[in-house]
This record gives sequence, structure tokens and C-alpha cells, in this order.
Amino acid sequence: MSVKTASPIPAITRVWADQPLTVKGLVVVALPLAILISALTLLFLASRAETVAEDDVRLAFAIQRDTHQVHALLAEAAGGVRGYLLTRQARFLDPYHKAEAELPATLERLDKSIQDQNVRERFERVVLLTGQKRSGLSALLDRAREGSGDSDTQAMQVALESNKAVLDALRQEIDLIQRLESDLLDVRRQRVDDVRARYLGLTTVSGIVGLLGSLLAVYLFSTGIVRRVQRLEGNAHRLEQGLELEAFPQNRDEIGNLASRLERASALLRAREQALREGEERFRLVIEGVRDYGIFALDPDGYVTSWNTGAQRIKGWHADEILGQHFSRFYPAETRTFLPSEILSRAARNGTAEDEGWRLRKDGGRFWANVVVTALRDETGVLRGFAKVTRDMTDRRRAEEALLVAREEAVAASLAKSEFLSRTSHELRTPMSAILGFAQVLELDEAQMSATHSSAVQQILKAGRHLLSLIDELLDISSIEAGGADLKLSDISLQDVFDEARDLASPLLRAAGLRLVLESPTPGLSVRADRRRTIQVMLNLLTNAAKYARDGEIVELAWREENNRVRFEIRDEGPGVDAADVSRLFTPFDRLGHSKVRGTEGTGLGLALSKRLVEAMGGEIGFAKRPSGRGAVFWFTLPAGRPCSSG
Repeated sequence: MSVKTASPIPAITRVWADQPLTVKGLVVVALPLAILISALTLLFLASRAETVAEDDVRLAFAIQRDTHQVHALLAEAAGGVRGYLLTRQARFLDPYHKAEAELPATLERLDKSIQDQNVRERFERVVLLTGQKRSGLSALLDRAREGSGDSDTQAMQVALESNKAVLDALRQEIDLIQRLESDLLDVRRQRVDDVRARYLGLTTVSGIVGLLGSLLAVYLFSTGIVRRVQRLEGNAHRLEQGLELEAFPQNRDEIGNLASRLERASALLRAREQALREGEERFRLVIEGVRDYGIFALDPDGYVTSWNTGAQRIKGWHADEILGQHFSRFYPAETRTFLPSEILSRAARNGTAEDEGWRLRKDGGRFWANVVVTALRDETGVLRGFAKVTRDMTDRRRAEEALLVAREEAVAASLAKSEFLSRTSHELRTPMSAILGFAQVLELDEAQMSATHSSAVQQILKAGRHLLSLIDELLDISSIEAGGADLKLSDISLQDVFDEARDLASPLLRAAGLRLVLESPTPGLSVRADRRRTIQVMLNLLTNAAKYARDGEIVELAWREENNRVRFEIRDEGPGVDAADVSRLFTPFDRLGHSKVRGTEGTGLGLALSKRLVEAMGGEIGFAKRPSGRGAVFWFTLPAGRPCSSG
């Protein structure tokens, strides 16, 4: 793909074209934006000036209205007072009371509104006359209420004439204020018209400038970006079709750099096409050489279009025997009618589909196959066919079947062991009960026996009780393993459990010269467990501690709450457990400590039984070393119950 030669570009246009797109965008956006802001500023100033001028006009109208209101209120008040003096009827005084109520507020508004100095001088005269008028009217009313002689009538007449003169003078002052405000109103109206005319001209000018600026921005945007992008788009289209690229100006902005890269991409694409053709040929050779996987292609309808060496080895057909055949012939008769079409449908819908099952070889033999089918689509998404990879998994299938058989045999053996232990324990219990019974009868006659016979009876009883304990533990373990443990879960008081464990374990510990220390539970704290089995676990662990602790040492039973569970710890100061033996704890019949402490008895089932009981109640059990390095800590957890009262 070659590139045509570009024509010369004017110097100014080249300078603009070489600018980065950031600068061009800033100019294109900032120019009309600055003009718009200027126009808006002018409009704001015009609106503000016009508003101020209109406020002045409204103020003049308000002053005229309020001055007229002052005169009207005083005139009506004077008329009302005269009516009252003539008739002595109180209803004539309503205008007087109205004037007294409204005049102060009206005069206060005028005082705040008047700005012209000439008008203010007249207003101060009005305020003075208004005060005189109000005082005169008030004095007339006072005289009318106090006297009734002819001399009072003459005095009132004089006062009325004096008040009338004040009202006339007030009217003259108000008329003068009205004329002054009228002149100011004309001036302010003219000012409003001038402001409107001036800012209308400025707005027109800013609009014209804005239009020209927008046109300039459009021109700059078109020459600097749009046209060149269109040419670049045309070259991209040509590249897509494999045609020769048009010459493009070698500008130094982003578009120019992109054009240069497009030209380099054109050359690189041509080279990669040749690499791709060579790679496809090598890939074909690799696929044909794969022997462990059957790799072949299907058309959209499921007919075989390619066949590799691995497919020939696994299935037995040569390529010339199978090409053009439908791949359903590899499936047994029981799945051939539906499974092949179902797998292709899933692959077309989801992109890929995987299946395992029996397939047929050329000789009619079956093999267990893992199959992955992948849909092949072109760049427009149209389905062009499928790639199918098949792996012979017959050996794995047989191994899984053998493992399943072995597992079933192990389960059966475990059940048989549990059944044997259960039956054996029951069978041993009956004669053992008889042995213990006769031994106890002999013990009653101990006084008549010799020392040798008495010792023999005690040995019989001791051995019998030991064997009976072993039988009970065997029954418990076999019952739990068979899923038949008789557990009655309920919320049991921790204090009650501790009290019972102390009562049962204390005699044993005292006999061994040990002291039991219990950490008192929180009142009301409970666990969700079987009461009898919980105490049994505690006694097993306490008994275990008593076997290995030495005379004078302490055995502790402690507790704490953690994550909605209660953790119990039984601590002793004995020899502890070697690190190599920890993994053997809780294993039936494994008495780890008998070599360390001579004379200890046990079956090796206590810890194993405790583990199964705790786990059956939804808890955990384990071992930890004490921080001091001496002694052992056996712990177990149970779910916390609802608060309850102890007792």
C-alpha cells in the first residue's frame, strides 16, 4: 500500500494545523464563550441600570402618593373634628382616629424615600405643619370635652380658623412637592429611555461580534479538525479495503501523528498478513501432529471438514473415510438421535459446550470421551462452523469406578465393624454382669475369707468394672458412628453443669491428692447441648487429668464466651503431651500417657468418645500446651444457649 504526495499548504494554515488539538479546542471553545460572556455581561449591566432607573420612577410615584395621602388624612380628620364639635357624635371622629394611626407610618416612608434636597426641604416643612395640625385638632377635642360656655365656642371658632390656615399652608407645600416630584419623574423616565437605547445598541454590537466570532470558530474548527478528520476517515476506510492511501499533510498535531501511524499500520498490516498465512500453515501442521487429542472441524450442520492424527488414533477412522460424514456417527444408538444436535445448539448459543459420555470407535468398541465444542464465527458474528476437541478418558473413568467400589466396600466394612462392636459389647455385657454380681456376693463374705481370697475378689471386681467401662464406651462409640446417639439437646445452665461435674469429680481428685478449681460461670449463661453427655465429656477430661497430675497439684475447669459459643478448658500440671504424639490424641485404644506415669488405668477410649460426643452436639474439641510449657489443656466448645435461670 503506497501513499500519494500531498499538495503545498499556505503558511498561516500550516501554523494553525500544527497546533495541538488541545490548543485548537481551547480556541474554538473559548472564542465564542468569551463573546457570549461579554454579551451576557452587557445584558446584565443594561438590565441592572434599567432596573435602577425604573426603581427611581416607582419611587417618585410612591412619594406623590404618600404626600397626597398625608393631605387627605389631615383634611378628613379636620372634617371629622368639625362634625363632632357640631353634633357631639363620636362617629365623626373615625377619620381623626384613622389619621392618627396612619400618619406616622406614612411620614416615615416619605422620610426614607425622599432623596432630592429641594423636595426634602419642603418635606420638613410638611412634617412641621402636620404636627401643628394634629396638635390643633387634639386641642379642639380637649376643649370640647371640658367646657360648654359661649367663650369656649368663640375660642373653638378661632382654633378652627387657625387649623384651616395650617391645612391650607400644608396643601401648598404638598402641591409644591408634587410639582418637584413630577419634574424628577420626567427626568427619571428620560433616563430609563436613555439607558434602554444605549444598552440596546451595545447588545446589538455584541450580537454581531458574537455571530462573527462563532463563524470564525466554525471556520477554524472546520479547517483545523473536521476536514482533516474526514480525510483521515477516508484513509481508514481505504486501509480496511486494502486500497492505496491518499496523501495526508504531515502536520505535527495529534491528527497528523495519527495519520503517520495509519501509514505505518498499513505497511505493518501487509507484513502481518504474510506472517498470518505462514502461521496458519504451521498451526495446521501442529494440529495434524497432535496424537493425544482428537481435533477436527465441523460445518454449521455438523459435517466433518477436517481430521487430525489424534482423531484417527482415538476413533480409528482415516481422514478420507470420515470427511463429509456427520459427526453423530461417533455416538451410541441410545444418544445419537438427540445428543449431537443438543451439543451443537448449546455451543452456538453459549459459544462453547462440554460433554462427557460414551462414544464409538470404528471397530464398534466404546470409549469414555471428554468433548469440547466451540462455535466459530466471522467478524460479523455469522456462524461458520465448530471446532471439536475429543479426549479419551476411559482410563480415568475406570479408575473412578474402582475408587467408587473401594469407597462402598470401606463404608460396608465400617458398618460391619460398628455392627460387630455393638453385638460384641452386648454379648459381653451379660456374662460380665454375672461375673460382677457373683464377685459382689463373695465380697459380702470377705470377713470369712483369707487375705489371698479377699485380694482375688477385689481383683475380679476391679477387672470386671474396667471391662464393663470398656464395654460401655465401645457401645457409645459404635452408637455414635452408626448415627444412633441418643442426644437430647436443650438449653442447660452452665452453673448446674459445673456443680454436678464438681460433685462427681471431687472425690476422685481428692483420692489422688489433687485440688479442683472451678471458674464460676456468669449467672444465666447456658449452652445448647445434651446435659448427661456434656457432664460425661467433662468427667472424661477431668479423670484424664487426674491420672497424670501429681499429688498436691491443681486441676482447673475454666470457660469463656467466643463467637456465640462457650469454650471449656480442663488444665492440669502433669507431664503434658509430646509434640510427636499430638496427632494420635483422640484415637481409640491409643493410651499415650501410660509410658510416662506407671499404674494408670484406662482403655484409650475416653478421648475418642469425648470427641465424638462433642462433635455430635455441634462443637469442637482439641489440645493445647500451657504457656508455662508444663501440663496440658484439653478444650471443647458448645453452642451458646438462651439465657436461663440456674437451679
